[in-house]
Amino acid sequence: MLARSPRATIGQAIARDPRYALALATAATYRVDLENYDWIDDREGEENRRTAIDLARQALGIAADDPGVLGRAATVLGRFGEDINAALALIDRALVLNPSFAYGWYWSGWLRLFAGQAELAIQHFETSMRLNPRGQRGFHLAGIGSAHFVSHRFEDALAVLRVSLEEAPTFTPTHRTLAACYAHLGRLDEAREIITRLASLTPVIEPTANPLRNAEHRNLYIWGLHLAAGEET
Repeated sequence: MLARSPRATIGQAIARDPRYALALATAATYRVDLENYDWIDDREGEENRRTAIDLARQALGIAADDPGVLGRAATVLGRFGEDINAALALIDRALVLNPSFAYGWYWSGWLRLFAGQAELAIQHFETSMRLNPRGQRGFHLAGIGSAHFVSHRFEDALAVLRVSLEEAPTFTPTHRTLAACYAHLGRLDEAREIITRLASLTPVIEPTANPLRNAEHRNLYIWGLHLAAGEET
């Protein structure tokens, strides 16, 4: 018998119980993965974001004191929603309810990065790795490297992002930040090599949706990515 995919299992769980909050919240985070890995095109992106936000809000309406629901919903709303402060409040609530929630600290790391709180993001990624040393380290390192990058610590970012890419080689956001980092260091040949590797995974070089709320961080990232791609800025 063929094993069912996690997404299919979640869909079946929701079909059986439409008020299964954790399943709704998990389904919403799968919608984030669709964008993170560029598995949908621009035409589908807006609908995907609306659906993810709707699923997250449904889950919150059912189980607003479940740390797993809060953490997943916060990630979705922080990635796709307009109010990053609301997402931060949700993840903080999840961590109050369960201070040992390793994935909660991981999600908080990304949300702090989106909000422009780079130093706090690094602390939260590191807390997550301490709580779950066997977790998916490559994704944590992608966040830590990105936080160093937006803080203009390009050499530190480079060291971390290269390890991240070895451990999670198909995570396209790492390729983009690494390429931008090389570009800001003036190492354009290496930047373009990373862009070539990125192009083998996805046709999307610069995503249309950028979750970075800090304008300086966002411009640093976009400028570096354009340099890496050989575009005029």
